[in-house]
Amino acid sequence: MALPDYVHELAAKVSNWGRWGADDRRGTLNLIDVDAVRRGMAAARQGKVFSLSYPFDEDGMQLGYIPGRINPERTMVSINQSLTGDPGDFTSSDDAVSMGIQASTHLDSLAHVGYDGLLYNGVPMNTVDEAGSHELGIEKVGPVVSRGVLLDIARLHGVDHFDDMYAVTGDDLETAATKAGLTVMPGDIVCVRTGQMHWLRVGDKVHYSHPTPGIGLKSVEWIRDHDVAIVATDTIVFECYPPEDPAALLPVHMVNIRDIGLTQGQNWVLDELAADCAADGQYDFLLTATPLPFTRGLGGPVAPTAIK
Repeated sequence: MALPDYVHELAAKVSNWGRWGADDRRGTLNLIDVDAVRRGMAAARQGKVFSLSYPFDEDGMQLGYIPGRINPERTMVSINQSLTGDPGDFTSSDDAVSMGIQASTHLDSLAHVGYDGLLYNGVPMNTVDEAGSHELGIEKVGPVVSRGVLLDIARLHGVDHFDDMYAVTGDDLETAATKAGLTVMPGDIVCVRTGQMHWLRVGDKVHYSHPTPGIGLKSVEWIRDHDVAIVATDTIVFECYPPEDPAALLPVHMVNIRDIGLTQGQNWVLDELAADCAADGQYDFLLTATPLPFTRGLGGPVAPTAIK
């Protein structure tokens, strides 16, 4: 099924191809400069610390909709093993994990999504093979430290969570920023809360998967205009699902990743942070979110930490 013309037109309008050179493999992460890092450090004013990571265990949110994206399965490979045979001497235990890299809280690499035979910055799709991505793997991300900002779309609409699909717009993001007293700056990491984690808390993993609110196509120009480095959501899909237009299945992924070169985050836990922001009025913070640098990886598990 061919993409609708309006998706191609939007993609051409927001494209970052060539902006940081023909050899660029990091996209909007180039926007995290010294000023962005210092702005993040200045936001750590109170010493409050919040983990934004969902547990990595067998009781995760994956239901088999995407083949291979299994919940983490941990196996003990040694238990109190003595290296000398003397139990009174040094002993150790070890374990191993099998999981889909994007099974829980994660960042997508820029090789994750493409169309028309090309990935970000004109990199051919055939640079991804059985060994992974040879050009745009998650190891290209490097350390991620910047100012994070929380845009609470659920609270903006007077709800704790959405019961159905909702497409977040650029107007939503701008209004949420204004109400929070924020000016979103180049290199910021924008955390968009929809409240979707509610469904995991009540044990409804199917509803967590769909229908789900998320970033809509009318957010894309706002993201590009504000030169955001990363957008992360508290949803499994990232964008709204079912899609706004059945003729375009996951258009936000395509335009954000392939054309803007935007790193996306999914399954970020934002509710505790959001409640604290609503209580004290501080919606910006120092954010660390470096993914595990799996060589040639199509994504990377991450344990984001917000420091207010």
